[in-house]
Amino acid sequence: MKPKRIKRLHKNILSDSVRDYKINSNSISLLVDGMAYSGGFESKNLWDGINIIRTMTRDKNCTKFLSFVGSIISTGARGIIKDMLKRKLFDCVITTCGALDHDIARTSTKYYSGDFRMDDKLLYKKNIHRLGNVLVPQNNYGPVIEKKVQDCLNELYQQGLQSVSTFEITKQIGSTLDETSFLYWAYKNDIPVIVPGIVDGGVGSQIWFFYQKHKNFNINILLDETRLSDLVYEANKTGAFIIGGGISKHHTLWWNQFRGGLDYAVSITTASEWDGSLSGALIAEAISWGKVKGKAKQTTIHGEATTLLPFIYAALMR
Repeated sequence: MKPKRIKRLHKNILSDSVRDYKINSNSISLLVDGMAYSGGFESKNLWDGINIIRTMTRDKNCTKFLSFVGSIISTGARGIIKDMLKRKLFDCVITTCGALDHDIARTSTKYYSGDFRMDDKLLYKKNIHRLGNVLVPQNNYGPVIEKKVQDCLNELYQQGLQSVSTFEITKQIGSTLDETSFLYWAYKNDIPVIVPGIVDGGVGSQIWFFYQKHKNFNINILLDETRLSDLVYEANKTGAFIIGGGISKHHTLWWNQFRGGLDYAVSITTASEWDGSLSGALIAEAISWGKVKGKAKQTTIHGEATTLLPFIYAALMR
């Protein structure tokens, strides 16, 4: 490729903004139903997963958990997470700090579609972060999160709250965002959003900065555990849709062992199980720990979540 062409390409790095999915058709359901008898290797698991989630979300006696990693909120899949909470398909969210960061940033600014093979040195010079193939201008991220979180923490502090849970912080943030935000719909529908690793991200850093000026302010993560305890012990049944791995997956499974395990469980993962990681572990492995019931409706879908979620949600809408 000629050098002049390279320069022209770089002029329009931020030309295509990331857009959230807006699923309003159920025509995909016939395609998904065909997977039941296709003989396809992961397609059968996808069909099983959709049917388990459908049964779970329609079970009025089931307390439903939605667990996901933060990175998917940087993509159009944010719109699907938002819609699922808007429709009250789940009763509790367990996620990572990154999900809060991206939800705040994308509410008032734009992310852009890029490529995995872009020149990261050039992006650094242009003050652009890269998350896989998503481009995040620096001014659309850190400063936006800083202002929003500091304002929300000040509001909580002025209310006299000095020892707060993560679900209280996420509720306060959600109350200030608009209808494109999954945190807004969680706030609107009184769905707790619990972030066990809240210090691991932009929002967490802002909480620490706030603490430097208000030493009597602190995060009480045991309040989150109490909320989870109440949800689990008061439930007749429990179910979980687990998107990705890490701390959000583990926390969802961990708490459900105290009631004998989940009755429904669907996991999406790209990780391998042979290294012993929690992220790659099949849902079936959790049966041995008592985190999923032996008779539970459960499956693991191997695939990339942002590719699969539009199909799953479209099929659920029929």
